[in-house]
Amino acid sequence: MSFREWRFRIEDIIDSIFRIERYTKDITFQEFSSNEMILDAVIRNFIIIGEAARNIPQEITQSYPDIPWRLMGDLRNFVAHTYWGINLQTIWDTIQNDLPPLVPQLQAILKAEGDRPAN
Repeated sequence: MSFREWRFRIEDIIDSIFRIERYTKDITFQEFSSNEMILDAVIRNFIIIGEAARNIPQEITQSYPDIPWRLMGDLRNFVAHTYWGINLQTIWDTIQNDLPPLVPQLQAILKAEGDRPAN
């Protein structure tokens, strides 16, 4: 297992959110749910988000309880291990409602924690 600073993991989450937003911009749920490439790309980025969230140190996650760290990790586990049971409407709703507010919150953490040691 390789070490990656938690700041980079938060940047990975932000980058994955931006990718998901880019892949789903200006399309309908119907277009989303019927496009295999978009679905694959979105699910992969949810896996990255969850894996990165699971590796943020506890001192950071406890300092920012409004971020759904555990839910991000749980979604990663679900889509990776129960791939046949993914509810695309839930994924779509998460994209539309839950991801956009995370970006400024995560950016604020990076700014606020600028001096905190990385490990």
